Amino acid sequence: MELSATYITLLIATGFIAGIINTLAGGGSNLTLPALMIMGMPADVANATNRVAVFMQGIVGVKGFHRAGKIKRSDVLPVLTPTLIGGLIGGLLASFSPESYLKPLLLMAMISMTVVMLVKPSVIVPPEGTKAFSVSEKPSAWYALFLAGIYGGFVQAGVGFVLIAALAGTLRYDLVTTNALKMVCTLSFTLLALIVFIWNDQVRWQPGLILAVGTMLGSMIAVKFAIRAKTSQLKWFLFIMTIIGSLAALLSE
Repeated sequence: MELSATYITLLIATGFIAGIINTLAGGGSNLTLPALMIMGMPADVANATNRVAVFMQGIVGVKGFHRAGKIKRSDVLPVLTPTLIGGLIGGLLASFSPESYLKPLLLMAMISMTVVMLVKPSVIVPPEGTKAFSVSEKPSAWYALFLAGIYGGFVQAGVGFVLIAALAGTLRYDLVTTNALKMVCTLSFTLLALIVFIWNDQVRWQPGLILAVGTMLGSMIAVKFAIRAKTSQLKWFLFIMTIIGSLAALLSE
């Protein structure tokens, strides 16, 4: 598969924007999947190839948040366990099932999230100073993270919103910590899903790695912004991205 200079530029630019969106909110794959499919990739191959960029972006994002002290090791394992179990199941489903099965669920979740953020944003975005809970204190969070893992392993696009709803909405983490843990979860279950896709020879490495250059640069900039930004700025960015993500999901039906 030959890549022209124009297409390489398109992949890097699209990846850059998606890296910012994925790090601060979610839904960046709504840009990168169509960019890959322009090449004539089938949906399942584009879905698999996209995971290369998401995985590399996750490494950069997690490293950036960790350096800033926004990831507590004690929080990682309890949050990761249900997400990884769900991610493995989702990756297996994605390799053998049409992704259209879960799109209506994502659309419903994103529209609900948009309405809640408009009517009562504190449900999704906790006010400053709100005490965070552990997974053991909020058992419902385990199931929310498990479902987020299934969706993320299955199709990836928009999983950031589902993880934010679980981490900030259920466990009451602030948005910076939420985004940091979201990146840890995304990186972990993307790795599991990617292994499944590689096993089934569905990954096209050249476009995937080119796309990854853009997502890594975008994530690097987004982490710096997230650490310095005010909660209100992050909240509005999340709200706008939720609306855009809902429209993208509607138009893709």
